[in-house]
Amino acid sequence: MTFFDILMTGRYNTQDLAGVTIGSSFWVPVYTGLSGILMGLTPMIAHYIGSGNKKETRPSVQQGLYVSLALSAIVFTIMLLVVIPSINHMPLEGAISIVAGNYLNGMCIGLIPLFAYTVLRAFFDALGATRVSMFIILLSAPINIVLNYLLIFGKFGFPELGGAGAGYASGFTYWIVLAISLLIAWKRKPFQAFSLFINWQRISFKKWWEILKIGVPIGLSIFVEISIFSVVTLLMSGYTTETISAHQIALNFTSLLYMIPLSISMGATILVGQAIGAGRSTNAKHYSYLAVGLAVAFSFISIVILLLFREPIASLYTTDAAIIALAIKFFIFAAFFQLSDAIQAPIQGSLRGYKDVNVTFIVGIISFWVIGLPVGYVTATYTTLGPYGYWVGLIVGLTLGAITLSIRLYYVQKRFALKIPGAN
Repeated sequence: MTFFDILMTGRYNTQDLAGVTIGSSFWVPVYTGLSGILMGLTPMIAHYIGSGNKKETRPSVQQGLYVSLALSAIVFTIMLLVVIPSINHMPLEGAISIVAGNYLNGMCIGLIPLFAYTVLRAFFDALGATRVSMFIILLSAPINIVLNYLLIFGKFGFPELGGAGAGYASGFTYWIVLAISLLIAWKRKPFQAFSLFINWQRISFKKWWEILKIGVPIGLSIFVEISIFSVVTLLMSGYTTETISAHQIALNFTSLLYMIPLSISMGATILVGQAIGAGRSTNAKHYSYLAVGLAVAFSFISIVILLLFREPIASLYTTDAAIIALAIKFFIFAAFFQLSDAIQAPIQGSLRGYKDVNVTFIVGIISFWVIGLPVGYVTATYTTLGPYGYWVGLIVGLTLGAITLSIRLYYVQKRFALKIPGAN
């Protein structure tokens, strides 16, 4: 949805594109970090399914929905009291800050359904029913595109909201996504057998702790990784609107490509989690290697796409020749971190399947914030690369993270092989 927000707003005007860029730079790390906490449900439920302990699934999902409401309230408060006032004090050109604030207001409409859907998606995915998640999102995409068209451009009597319309369109779409998810979980087999919405339990802080113990490190790891890209975007606020827009175009398209290794990562979490729950450590190791190999193979396709089709891709977002020229250069740097990204994502997913989540968080802090961001700042400030220097820092951080997590995965696999001797 963020991809279509950026793409369609770019067709509206450059100033609104920059506003949505700034707004999404705040939205994405806060949302993904806190919603990542709910991703702890995926390995939990996968372990239950693998071990045949299905009766724990319903209480886990119900408590997860309670947690999702609490997280929605936290994000809403952060956006209202911290993020939007901060944007209003940023040194941005023209009405960019107004567009960014209104975009976030629209997105906040969908906070409750977005977090609740994340819980249901964890349930679907842990059962291996990833096609259901795919169906829901593919169904919601054209709905979001239509709402974007109506609210950004003011078609068929709807108000012309520009970049803010993209936020409201996404917020409304999330309610539709939740409604579809609830209907499937309630009526469709095999989910119906879990009776998720009957015999509601009271809030159990013991169960919350079980979810948070796994989920918080996952959420923080995601926040650390995603926020570094957002911080780079915010550091570029001192450059021209064209530079900010070109950077966001390159970042947005590479994020779209990243959905493949990210999906492979999620698949690894499910398969590794189910295998470990069933005591099959060798199978878990094989799933990890297959996930990395598949993601690396796709990374070479991504590199070719970025290098050969840079100009046509940039032209999809805007007709501004200056922005296209800058985006083409950003795409060159984006191509370099595809391989590291493809290695790191499935390894993170595999480690989550083992419920090994704390080290990933520490590695993210060191590789991105302690090393990557300073390298990017120095390169951007003290060399002729300028804004492209920040992407050099991203490449360094991703590469170090990929190497370190590879070593960690090897160690964890050896530990589980000794813990479950003779398992296959």
